[in-house]
Amino acid sequence: MCKLNFIVDNEKCIHCGLCIQDCEAKIIEFNSEKIPHILKENEKHCIKCQHCLAICPNGAISIFNKNPQNSIECSNFPDSNQLLNLIKSRRSIRNYKSENLNQETMEKLKSMLKYPPTGCNDHRLHISIVENIEVMNKIRNRVNNTIKKLFLSKTLNPLTKKFDRFKNSFISGEDLIFRNAPHMIVVSTPIDAPCAPVDPAILLSYFELYAQSLGVGTLWCGYAEICFKLMPEICEILEIPQGYKVGYVMLFGPTDRTYKRSTQPEEYEITTVQADKEISLSTLDKIKRLFWNSLR
Repeated sequence: MCKLNFIVDNEKCIHCGLCIQDCEAKIIEFNSEKIPHILKENEKHCIKCQHCLAICPNGAISIFNKNPQNSIECSNFPDSNQLLNLIKSRRSIRNYKSENLNQETMEKLKSMLKYPPTGCNDHRLHISIVENIEVMNKIRNRVNNTIKKLFLSKTLNPLTKKFDRFKNSFISGEDLIFRNAPHMIVVSTPIDAPCAPVDPAILLSYFELYAQSLGVGTLWCGYAEICFKLMPEICEILEIPQGYKVGYVMLFGPTDRTYKRSTQPEEYEITTVQADKEISLSTLDKIKRLFWNSLR
């Protein structure tokens, strides 16, 4: 038994080699009896993707003490039209009921959070969820009051600069940032994460669509992200670990808004790439392209 607890049930193994072919780290190989195994010196290269467990047709492989019988069968997917309709009907919700989601729905939302993919399969994301509207109100009031005081004191601050055109709204007490949402999810990443800028967006995209399927409204909240990055005390309230940075924020909760039809957005520009196209860039064009790619 190796450190990864990579175990093969010899009775179930049909020697198909799918686990070997699908191993991204290329550390699984057949032994002399044509049973898949991992050499001790190769354990450190495992990226913990569990593809070997997932692809085995007979459920002969377990790893990290994960029993294949505890996995769900990959079937009963929504058909493509249902999924497309869910994507088309997704809306940003800015009006929420002033009440908590029921606990069953909240648990369903939390239970799916470990499934969205991450770059390099880096599972070090930190997820802060505000599950109670009373806690949310305390955070809401703290942030809004801070910005209101900055405006009233005429203090120069990145927050007042960012929200200058909404000055009167803040002073009058409008919840411009949190939209009276009862819940919030904040995804943070280690500063050394290989794909720190995109992993939070990937997770929240999955979260949003699943929430939509449960009748839960969501809103991507860049304003809150800015505030949390500039207000360290909020990061402490959210229990974001040291060495982590806020990735992105999503508001969510029950809503009484019902949209009867999808919107009709403009098409994006789509280019069909020609592989045989000849490219010759001047030095200036290369510098410009590198500059554009380096921005944000």
